[in-house]
Amino acid sequence: MVTQSGKQRLSSAVTAGLAFAAGALAALAAQQRRYEELRLRVAEVERSDRQAMLTEQQRLQFYLLSRAMEDPDLAAVYSNVQVDSPTQRRQYLFANALYTNALLAYRVGVVNWEELHGHLRMICLNPIFRDYWEAHRPHRASLEDNSEEARVGRMVDVLIRDLDEADTEEWWVVGEPPLE
Repeated sequence: MVTQSGKQRLSSAVTAGLAFAAGALAALAAQQRRYEELRLRVAEVERSDRQAMLTEQQRLQFYLLSRAMEDPDLAAVYSNVQVDSPTQRRQYLFANALYTNALLAYRVGVVNWEELHGHLRMICLNPIFRDYWEAHRPHRASLEDNSEEARVGRMVDVLIRDLDEADTEEWWVVGEPPLE
């Protein structure tokens, strides 16, 4: 038979055990919140690092494009697409600069998917850009199908088709951005 003092000791032990368990759970919950905060911070730093690397790569590409646009001998090295004149080569190089600038703006979060669609729709109105785009189709064929650049390339292809098929002069309403 359990005595009254035995019951009190048992009750005190259960209470102490429950208090310990509650404290351990609270500590675990706090630790998990801190872990999640740290995980989110690491992800943000990694995203910032990626954006900085993309931006630096874009600066280098723009520098190379600028040099190629200024010097026909360098322009001939930059692209193996056949062109009719040095002027057309410079135009293609500039079209490339416009496209890669729009792509970078999306990649680093300056514009969202819908804004990118609108910007590219305007660029796709230009016949020189369209010629550039068609001439470089074989280059895009080597992109991985699920890559960001391949998805944007497909968006441009659809935009050009939609603009060609549109029966309106209001080009700014043509096409819907594909799902991201």
